Amino acid sequence: MYKYELMQTLLRRPMVAIVRSSSADAALELAEACIAGGMTALEVAFTTPDTLEVLRTLRQRHGDGLLLGAGTVLDPETARMAILAGAQMIISPSVNVATIRMCQRYQVLSMPGAVTPTEIVTAMEAGADLVKLFPAETLGPAYLQALRAPLPQAPLMPTGGVTVENLPEWFANGALAVGIGGSLSGPAAQGDYRAVTERAARFVARMGA
Repeated sequence: MYKYELMQTLLRRPMVAIVRSSSADAALELAEACIAGGMTALEVAFTTPDTLEVLRTLRQRHGDGLLLGAGTVLDPETARMAILAGAQMIISPSVNVATIRMCQRYQVLSMPGAVTPTEIVTAMEAGADLVKLFPAETLGPAYLQALRAPLPQAPLMPTGGVTVENLPEWFANGALAVGIGGSLSGPAAQGDYRAVTERAARFVARMGA
């Protein structure tokens, strides 16, 4: 799938569910719970054990029906391994130009993390497709709106602190997409994957998608 098609797929339901677990099996259960609730884009964080195997398994199970990303990617070597395992999005907590270039080479979506205008512009100039505004929970939707004044062209994806309740506010203030973590996956810590599916369905309904 071409990168343009990947972006269009994301924008049809612009939410990325973050999968971060203590084991590969738990990560797969969490991922499937999110998918069952209607999430079509997932990020598997590299802080999860056997992340590459989780990526391979999800790609085999769902094919192109799932927009699959790897998260917490800090360097181009890790990015390449993730891409070869099936990742179509590379998501980072910081800006690493070499990692962005690796994504360009393989024509997958690059989503480096940034906070300041300087970091955001650096990411955009390097070729980032979306800039992950992180940690968004410490900044809030008002900060996103403030950034949009000098940088209306910046494709921003706030991550952290996104809830069902404030989801519309993030988009009203200029988000192109959002990354959703604990407010979605929280019940998985107690093994309650049904609750994760229910939460995912509420996010999808709130998006009106």
